[in-house]
Amino acid sequence: MAKEIYLIIGLGNPGKQYAHTRHNAGFEVMDRLEKRFGVKMKKKLLLQGATAEIPDGEKKIVLCEPLTFMNRSGECVKRLKARFQVPDERMLIIYDDIDLPPGKVRVRKNGGPGTHNGMRSIAEQLGETNFQRIRVGTGDRPAGQDLAAWVLGHYAAEEKPLMEKAFDRAAETAVVWIEEGIDKAMMKGNY
Repeated sequence: MAKEIYLIIGLGNPGKQYAHTRHNAGFEVMDRLEKRFGVKMKKKLLLQGATAEIPDGEKKIVLCEPLTFMNRSGECVKRLKARFQVPDERMLIIYDDIDLPPGKVRVRKNGGPGTHNGMRSIAEQLGETNFQRIRVGTGDRPAGQDLAAWVLGHYAAEEKPLMEKAFDRAAETAVVWIEEGIDKAMMKGNY
C-alpha cells in the first residue's frame, strides 16, 4: 500500500541577503522542521525548490522551500503537487502575514491569498485556495513606510525573541497537523 504523502511548504526568498527577513518566516519554520526530523533539504531543479522526504510509518512527509522567489512560489507548488499527487487536505503552506501582530500564529483550513504575493501566485497556479495554511504574524509596516522595504527588512532586536517563539510554535503546529489533522492544529496552534 502506498504511503500517504504530507506536503509542507514554507515560503520565502532564497539567498543570504533575504535570510531572517520578515518575508522569510516560512523558511525560518522550515529550518526548525529540518532539525526536528533530522534532515537537510536539497535543491531539486525540476521542482524549482529545495526538498527533503521523510518516511514516517505509513506516511511520507515532504518538506519544501520554493527557490523561485516569493512572487513566483506557485510555480514550485504546482510542480510539487503534481509530482507527489497530494490532495489539498494534505498540503500545508507556511508564510508571513503583516496583518497579524508580531509573533502571532494562525492556522486555517483555507481562504483567499489576501495581500500576500506568494499566496497569490499559488492561488493563480493552482486555480483554487482550498489548501491549509499556517500564518506567522510579522506586524504591519509603520505609517508611510514602503511595504516591500518592510517585508524585506530585518526584525528589531526586541522582536527577535518573540519571533523565535512564533517560529517554534508554527513548527510544532505543523507536526500536530501531520499527526492529528487540521482541527487539532487549529486548536493547539492558534495564539
